[in-house]
Amino acid sequence: MKRLIQVLLASLAVFVLAACGSTSGEEKTEKLTVGASNVPHAEILEEAKPILKEKGIDLEIVTFQDYILPNKSLYEKEIDANYFQHIPYLTQQVKDNPKYKFENAGAVHLEPMGVYSKRHKSLKDLPEGAKIILSNSVAEHGRILSIFEAEGLIKLKEGKGYEAQLSDIVENPKNLEFIADIDPGLLTKAYEHDEGDAIVINTNFAIDADLNPKEDSIALEGSESPFANIITVREGDKDKKAIKTLLEVLHSKEITDFIDKEYKGSVLAVTE
Repeated sequence: MKRLIQVLLASLAVFVLAACGSTSGEEKTEKLTVGASNVPHAEILEEAKPILKEKGIDLEIVTFQDYILPNKSLYEKEIDANYFQHIPYLTQQVKDNPKYKFENAGAVHLEPMGVYSKRHKSLKDLPEGAKIILSNSVAEHGRILSIFEAEGLIKLKEGKGYEAQLSDIVENPKNLEFIADIDPGLLTKAYEHDEGDAIVINTNFAIDADLNPKEDSIALEGSESPFANIITVREGDKDKKAIKTLLEVLHSKEITDFIDKEYKGSVLAVTE
């Protein structure tokens, strides 16, 4: 009987040690779901995924084709963060939707806005009354108009700059016609169909349509632009460990080197 008890105790000890060994070696991971535009946002997140895994973050990427659903999904807690917008767009979205209680967790990259044309080789070649197609996103208009002002084609009200709207154009010598009634995701289709003298396209949509902003655009926004794309979270979440780790990885040398190599200047990394 004594021998049987000893055998049972020894077996129990082996079982306990085995159980401890099977759990002590396992890394605890935290799931983080981030909504993103296909290009370059989701591609950058895919590159960060294995690095985050090593740091205990299991990243799930949910892609979106428009600029409305990512914030809606964040509000409805279907995702933990999104990565597709810049601060002026976020500000406008919160203004239009007071229920959105969001905050900026940090900037990741800048996508210089580009102007494209199948008819002309530069903005200076635009004829009298040229039709300029831009998105219906009001938050983008000042940014777009600043490109045309920098090229000397229009003049905006003093002090308006990036906050300008179409009504703030005070000088327009060539009587350029700015048409702002198209969804940002459809701008590349307008370009393909040659629907205007010039079409202003967000870089993520341009890249997604196999356009190279540096090579194919007739004008490209300067690097001084304040429109860096950010990680957006619900209020109170930016200091969460998973979010801080995400930004740490996205600002790492591995990711900034990837952005520089992959996009060849069409997307500019933000390191802090």
